[in-house]
Amino acid sequence: MSVLASYFALTKPRLLPLVLFSGVPALVMAAGGWPAPGLLVAVLGGIALAAGAANALNSYIERDFDARMSRTESRPLPAGRLRPQQALVFGLVLCVLGPGLLLAASGPAAAGVAVAGILFYVFIYTIWLKPRSPIAVVVGGVSGAVAPLIADAAIGGGIGAAGWILFAIIFVWQPPHFWAITLYRRSEYERAGFPIMVSRVGEAVTRRRILGWIAVLVPVSLLPALFGLSGVLYTLAALGLGVWFLRSGLALLREKSDEAARGVFRVSLGYLVGLFAAMILDLAIGGALA
Repeated sequence: MSVLASYFALTKPRLLPLVLFSGVPALVMAAGGWPAPGLLVAVLGGIALAAGAANALNSYIERDFDARMSRTESRPLPAGRLRPQQALVFGLVLCVLGPGLLLAASGPAAAGVAVAGILFYVFIYTIWLKPRSPIAVVVGGVSGAVAPLIADAAIGGGIGAAGWILFAIIFVWQPPHFWAITLYRRSEYERAGFPIMVSRVGEAVTRRRILGWIAVLVPVSLLPALFGLSGVLYTLAALGLGVWFLRSGLALLREKSDEAARGVFRVSLGYLVGLFAAMILDLAIGGALA
């Protein structure tokens, strides 16, 4: 892997498409239509840079933890492809570039939300809560769901219904997604020293909580329709995807296996991608089916 590729890997690029996917509908909903292409690209670019900054700093802080887990030991820092100081400088540069681009393109509100998201992820989630408490996954969902807030603030100079609703969808989605990972990778997280829900309350309770959060997510996912932000196409997709996700949670409760936990993890990714794809498509056709 080249040096440039190693720097890019610090931003956890597999997560970035989901971040951007959630920013697009928030921009369109907040603007009441598709914004100018230049603004769309600039805001999404600023969101991507800010997310990359948070992920790069997370990689710097957690490099020793990453070295103890098979799923993360090949990352640039534990693998020795980059020095910690290089990662730190790279992350700080992105901290300037992301909010800076948002400030230039749309004003201080979006830039301020981006800075707050980075600070929350780095200090509240990564440094304070994650090494100490299993509730870190829930609290950390705030920073993981910040892209729609940035996008909404970029349009109106504040955060309205569109930003908060999409924030809520991602926030509620994250605990069952991450708890499923910890179920089938429990030994790795324990070896790394992270306190996780399954180690504190047991597998049975964790499975029930996963199903409970999925059950809450289904009605939350219908809020765009309730507030008149989406049409019939999105509503039908949200219901179908919700049933799919619920079935995976019920299978986890019934089968009690690592494979069922992997199934919830895979379905959770497909669910979120499908949900926002349906949302974007619904907005693209202008609610013609509404």
